[in-house]
Amino acid sequence: MFDNLLYQSASSLLSEDIRKNCLPNSILFAGPAASGKLTCALELARVLACRQNPRGEWNCTCPSCLRNKALVSQNVLVCGPGDRTLEIAAAKTTLLNQSINNTSHVEAARYLYLRAVRKLTVRFSPVLWEGDSSLAKFSPLLQSINDSLELLEPGRTLPDEATLTKILDSVGEQCEKLENSFLYNALPVSQIRRFSAWAHLSSGSGQKVLIIENADCMEDSSRNALLKILEEPPEAVTFILTTTKRGAMLPTILSRVRTYNFFERTAEQQKTVISRVFRQSGGGYNSPVETVSGFLQTYLPVKPDTVKEYASSYFETLAQGHVPDIASIIKGCGNFDPRLLLNIFFAGIIDSQKKLLSTPAGAEASSQILVQIRKVYNNINMFNQNALSAFEELTRELLQINFVHGGIFREALE
Repeated sequence: MFDNLLYQSASSLLSEDIRKNCLPNSILFAGPAASGKLTCALELARVLACRQNPRGEWNCTCPSCLRNKALVSQNVLVCGPGDRTLEIAAAKTTLLNQSINNTSHVEAARYLYLRAVRKLTVRFSPVLWEGDSSLAKFSPLLQSINDSLELLEPGRTLPDEATLTKILDSVGEQCEKLENSFLYNALPVSQIRRFSAWAHLSSGSGQKVLIIENADCMEDSSRNALLKILEEPPEAVTFILTTTKRGAMLPTILSRVRTYNFFERTAEQQKTVISRVFRQSGGGYNSPVETVSGFLQTYLPVKPDTVKEYASSYFETLAQGHVPDIASIIKGCGNFDPRLLLNIFFAGIIDSQKKLLSTPAGAEASSQILVQIRKVYNNINMFNQNALSAFEELTRELLQINFVHGGIFREALE
């Protein structure tokens, strides 16, 4: 049980609660990015659906376990925003390497890749999108991805290197388009209403599980709708929420879930996870990495260090009282596509202004900077504001903060 969740105490706590039959119906997995929260949520869904005794053994071959391992169970819904294409790119490299070298890990690599893709595609279930105008637009794309995955299903001979590369490249491009063009950056209230209706329907085939990834990314209407469901949860449904920002969750939601904490693994543990899961060490840049997040970020189209350099230059230009070349910055940062690049850029600005915290006046200015960054981040991610206009607004606000405080940004450069 939870054999594929490495170095997290939550696995033993969950196993104990399952054995004692005291697992609650509403759960929150809280912890840093890439700490195994979604992996654990999917595994818990499998364990709850398992029909064998003892329950939830990893090698179980009951129909429910097989469907859950393949991420094709009709009793599991996954929703919420998430950056999945980096994991898909990493899994692609793993599958290609293992297949070309005909290693003993080929089948594990095949399984890794199929699950990586389906962690994205399961979010486009018709249950969640019925009535949405986007459904007709992404359906052909989704069908094409599924058709390609059929060629890679376990039991089939993998294609030769050239054909396999072509298939994986095509799926990667289609997944990027699916994620970037259609996946919401904040869970909309319409999907909450749809999965609520689904949750209240009897499945007739066991426990239903709803997984909401990044549950902190919701508008007020969505939070209130979710709260209403958690106040009166339907029977035979388990709700699993995940978050990297437990403090951003509504206290009323937190009061209705049991939190299982996930922790930052040590550098050695994370290197072991990368080696065991992806059979790699250097990632996309062929240089050693010490964290799972850092490993996945090597598959970004722009190096994180490059994005951080743009962020540092942006803040330095503001500190000098000048207007940065915003269009060039956005272009140099790959148009912030995927949006993870935007997170890295804002983290770079925050790092650039940290020295302001050494004085009371600087701390006040720093607080105002963070407010503006959070505002622009939400405008882009939740309200789909154009990056250029959002950064023009941010620039005006930050220049104003610097002016009001007598050019205090310069102190951060000293």
